[in-house]
Amino acid sequence: MKKLRIEEMNRLKLRDFQQATKTPLTLILDDVRSGINVGSVFRTADAFRIREIILCGITPRPPHKEIQKSALGATESVAWSYHKTIQEYLDTLKKGAEIYALEQTHGSIPLQEIKNQAWPEYLIIGNEVHGVSETALNYCKGALEIPQFGTKHSLNVSVSTGMAVWEILKHQLPEK
Repeated sequence: MKKLRIEEMNRLKLRDFQQATKTPLTLILDDVRSGINVGSVFRTADAFRIREIILCGITPRPPHKEIQKSALGATESVAWSYHKTIQEYLDTLKKGAEIYALEQTHGSIPLQEIKNQAWPEYLIIGNEVHGVSETALNYCKGALEIPQFGTKHSLNVSVSTGMAVWEILKHQLPEK
């Protein structure tokens, strides 16, 4: 076994990435406080060619030292915008939009069962301590939950986002 060199990975150039068809999923960060988490979400969004990231409330925005440290340039490739409140943004969406929260709620769908559900167009990721706000939950068609079996009741925001995005998208990938 031999690791691939960067030039063997066939990565898109920035211009090609910006022109490429995007995955029809928007990630909405609801008062995520850590710039490192935000930067990691940008990296995940770049890796899966996510349509857009929406930053709301206290969520830091580029250019921010902590974001840049973990994003490694993904803030240049991934489209993003900022809204003062999540409600301000959610009010702009069309009625019937497939909005889901990544949150533990009564009736939340275990992430591994997403293949049997409608695909989220929008996935709301919540604050590291308080999760997705009640305001945001009121706009959601449902919630996705990552099953956990340890003593803690949550995972890191960026880890959860990566797991959720992969689980959502793996069912949409073309067969090889």
